[in-house]
Parts: sequence; C-alpha cells; structure tokens
Amino acid sequence: MKLRKVSAAAAAVLALSLAATACGSDDDSNDKGGSGSGGGKKIAIGIKIDQPGLGQKLPSGKYAGFDVDVATYVAKALGYEPGQIQWKEAKSADRETMLARGDVQFIAASYSITDEREQKVDFAGPYLLAHQDILVRADESGIKDPKDLNSKKLCSVTGSTSAQNIHDKLAPKAQLLEYGGYSECLTGLENKAVDALTTDDSILAGYAAQKDFQGKFKLAGFKMTNENYGIGVKKGSDLKAKINDALKKMVDDGSWDKAVKDNFGPANYKNEKAPKIGDVVK
Repeated sequence: MKLRKVSAAAAAVLALSLAATACGSDDDSNDKGGSGSGGGKKIAIGIKIDQPGLGQKLPSGKYAGFDVDVATYVAKALGYEPGQIQWKEAKSADRETMLARGDVQFIAASYSITDEREQKVDFAGPYLLAHQDILVRADESGIKDPKDLNSKKLCSVTGSTSAQNIHDKLAPKAQLLEYGGYSECLTGLENKAVDALTTDDSILAGYAAQKDFQGKFKLAGFKMTNENYGIGVKKGSDLKAKINDALKKMVDDGSWDKAVKDNFGPANYKNEKAPKIGDVVK
C-alpha cells in the first residue's frame, strides 16, 4: 500500500511539472515571435548594419535606414512596437541560413529576389526596385554612358560582381579596382584615385546622402540591372501574406514615400515608384 501511495504522489508531481513546462513553452514561442502572428514579447528581424541609408547601426546603438523603416512598419502591422524588435545583422551569405534556423522571423536587408533564392526562401514584396548604377564626382561631365567607363578606374567592394558585370558586358577596357569597403571607394573617388564606384543605386544613394558626402557625388542614372528588394521569410511561412498586406498599407498611407525621402533625399535619388506586390521586374 505504501508503494502505491508514493507512486500516486509521484504521478501527481509529474503531471504538475508537465503542465508547467507546457506553459513555459508557449512563453518561449512568444519571446521569439515564433508564431509570426504578432502580440508576442519580441520579434527578431534581420537587417544590414553597415549600409547607410538602408540599414546602419549608429554610434548611439540605434538603427536607421530605409530597410529599417520598412521593417519597423511591418513589425507594427504584425503587432510589435519598436521596443519589441530585436535587430540582428544579416550578412548576405547568412540570410537563407538565418531564416531556415528560425534565428529571425523575417529579413529586410537589400535582399534581391532571384529565382535561385526563391528555391530556399519565400519573399514578400518587392518593396523597392533598385538598379545597378555608378556614383561619380559631382563635377564629372565625361561619363554619360556606361561605355564611357572604358579606360576609367572603376571601384567596387571585394567579393562584389558589379564591376565585373560592367567590364564583361559594357566597358571591356574599364580598369577594375577592388577595395575593402564602400567607404574606401568613396574616399578614393573623392581623392580622384578612382573615377567611379558601382553597386545598387539605393546603396550608392545611401552613402551619398551622408552628411560628410552631401554635394560631393552624384548618381549617373544608368539603371544597368533590376534589383527587386523583397522581405525574406522562411519557406512556407504564413508571414508572407501578412507582410504583403503591411507593405500595401505602407504605400497607400504615404509612409513609403516618406521613408524614401528621409533616407535618400539628400542624394537626389530618382527612385522608381513603389512596385506592386508580386510584380518582380526582370
């Protein structure tokens, strides 16, 4: 009889323990924003932290840029206030892995929609149509067409294919120079060590809009490629539809235009109008 009584007590304790564990699991899911339905304690969002105008971590520890503004608007539509957002750096090579592991609920990080990437993740949007372009000095008058880059010194960041694309398809005699970062290319451009810098026009505009560079550079407006920026989510996630709804609302209420002006305005960035959801321009 004693043995049966002890077993019954143990079973009761075990049942209470399991019930407490189940409650704890729900809390953990909310802490991570895991359900994607909003209302949780935190939501993790991937952004770039080193791209002025798009996604940048400021010396104050705050985050700023067009992608940050878009992500903040979307998070609010999902039920999260700015203070509930956990920003995480999403390096280009890590984005698909971060989504697959559930490290973040979505990524807004100059993330171009491509057929290859759509095999691994789903994309909401696009929310911005960018183009490969070049940045030149404000007083530059001799580069009016991509072919004018022949015999010119063209800077790009190590690991980027932008300059090589121009060399292979448009200006085979361009002199390619690779620097460690965009800031180094900008310094070289300012000092006339290089003649032009190439990457997405949105990234170039973000740098040119920085206080130290305002009025020194201009975009050529060549539009050499189409880059459809989308918000990446885990494959099969129901967040895609919810984020698309939020992006539509952001355009309709004028918040999208304000974010463009706030982040790119000083560079006189001639942005495309807000793309229609699902309208990927090839």
